[in-house]
Amino acid sequence: MQKHVVVSLSGGMDSSTLLLRCLKEYDTVTAISFDYGQKHSVELEKAQSLVDYINYWENKAAEDGQKAPYYPINYRQIQLNGLVDLLDSALVTGGEDVPEGHYAKDNMKATVVPNRNKIFASITQAVALSVAQRTGETCDIALGIHAGDHAIYPDCRQEFRDADDAAFRLGNWGSEMVGYFTPYLEGDKFTILQDGEILCDELGLNFDEVYSRTNTSYKPIWIPIQKLTGISGNWYSDYKSASSVERIEAFIKLGRPDPVEYADENGEVEWEVAKAHVERILEEHQN
Repeated sequence: MQKHVVVSLSGGMDSSTLLLRCLKEYDTVTAISFDYGQKHSVELEKAQSLVDYINYWENKAAEDGQKAPYYPINYRQIQLNGLVDLLDSALVTGGEDVPEGHYAKDNMKATVVPNRNKIFASITQAVALSVAQRTGETCDIALGIHAGDHAIYPDCRQEFRDADDAAFRLGNWGSEMVGYFTPYLEGDKFTILQDGEILCDELGLNFDEVYSRTNTSYKPIWIPIQKLTGISGNWYSDYKSASSVERIEAFIKLGRPDPVEYADENGEVEWEVAKAHVERILEEHQN
């Protein structure tokens, strides 16, 4: 009997590490992402890039007559961007500016997207139940939730998840074939990153290549580059929004530089600049 899992993959650091853990623990992996008109839609590009990177090494191992320690990922992006002008949140296109600082600040409520996790959960549950029905075997839903998820997001609370799961089971035949995989429930972003370091070694993946293909920034910065054929450019992570502060804090604790590229309104910045800014934020918060 095979083990099946459906991963909710945002393209961020947590869910990307979760994807690695699922490759280690399961026989088949389906990953789904959602385009709901988020300003930081670069996370979808990152998710696709990470899946392509992992599948490349799986396929290369097969071509070389070897067995990679994981299976190809069945990846889909679900289009919900028709909702964008109907949603009220700083995170969606057309919303107010994304606030900066520490997550503890009350103004971070502006980053809540109404009913977002309920929408995502319903689709993920439908996919997992369908996998279970097709295979006749149980299928888990993998979530990157952790103890650092903030009280400011009601749909990250255990009470919400319990109620949502109860509704799913009341509304579907065969729902007992669907379970949950939440390996980081008692950890935080630092423990997730620690696990990612171990998993990259076990799966034969390059740590910097993996995490450069993730986005945690709610305020990514586009820097254009003049070319002979027109204007192109690159996306950079900011280092001042709360999501970025939390990510950088995890890399500081891990003792290695973040491989993503950072920038501010003046252009690209070195890792040490982003690191120093976050260290100041953390010191102010502690005081």
